Amino acid sequence: MSSYFKKGKGWRYDFTLKGVRHTEAWFKTKKQAMLAEATKREELKNPPLIQETPIDTGFLDLVNLKLDHVKAYNSKTHYRDYIYMARRWVKEWGKLSCAEITTDMIEKFVLKRSRVSAHVANREIRSLRATFNFGKKRKIVKGNPVDDLDFLPVEKRLKYIPPVSDIDKVIEQADSDTQDYLMTICDTMARVSEVNRLTWQDIDLGKRFVVLYTRKKKGGHLTPRKIPMTKRLYEILQRRFINRDKSKPWVFWHRYFDRKEKVWVEGPFKDRKRIMKTLCAKAGVKYFRYHALRHAGASIMDNNNVPLGAIQSILGHENRTTTEIYLHNIGNSEKEAILIYESARSFSHTDSHTDKTRSQPTIA
Repeated sequence: MSSYFKKGKGWRYDFTLKGVRHTEAWFKTKKQAMLAEATKREELKNPPLIQETPIDTGFLDLVNLKLDHVKAYNSKTHYRDYIYMARRWVKEWGKLSCAEITTDMIEKFVLKRSRVSAHVANREIRSLRATFNFGKKRKIVKGNPVDDLDFLPVEKRLKYIPPVSDIDKVIEQADSDTQDYLMTICDTMARVSEVNRLTWQDIDLGKRFVVLYTRKKKGGHLTPRKIPMTKRLYEILQRRFINRDKSKPWVFWHRYFDRKEKVWVEGPFKDRKRIMKTLCAKAGVKYFRYHALRHAGASIMDNNNVPLGAIQSILGHENRTTTEIYLHNIGNSEKEAILIYESARSFSHTDSHTDKTRSQPTIA
């Protein structure tokens, strides 16, 4: 025992174990110091088991917290889609705690959803994983039963991009207000939600640019970007500005009956899905939606050697990879490679044919 006395203060113990010094002072007697040292050594030899406080919460509570988060940080469309999924989850596991939900339960649910499509099932996996990770980050959930679940294989196809002639035919079938709406989407290559959100404060006719806002950024921040106006877009917005209703801040708005509140409402468009089916049918072209106009614009710029960075900026993409998905044109390098292959194959075929001709015996 390494106990010692210091005059005027008392006894203390002082020892080193595994490179760590342990000491305590001041005891009135040597016996007290030795007893304290023995107790300390016993604690170090057999440390007390620390029982972790179990972390868990009800699945319904977790979903409601996540819903509040999505509503605050994401777009209205994303929030609406999340509500639809959340209703299905709560129907399955609303009475359970998060710890009671297993990977097998999630997999069984996902496989049932895959009957709709693999894309739908994968969206459920992605959203459920994000929900449990949200709980882990908030320290109200310990584990994530979706972590070990793989995405279902999907059949990836090139998205249909309508030719400019078909786009023009569709625009011709629309009324004047809808024509302005469609041409604004074409010339800004904006998302529909961005055009629906446009107000006259976002339009600078003097400097000829439009400010578009998107929440499709990390953190869900409403982020602006400037898009220069084409001559056509400038003429459209100038005309609409002159003829605008000064009591309405929106560039595009309508009056509609709110069935829930049972009142007439004036405000911006939320979505206009049905109109594209009608216009495509009238124009006699293959059906396409608004988003295809963004793809078409990006492909036109890429085909005319616009730098990828500029296309990315106009589309409002955070990642370069996302922009590359939008570009459906065959690049020059691929074309050159096929030409080389074709040339080499033709040469090889001709050479092989000549060799066979030479090897044939001459008939006298």
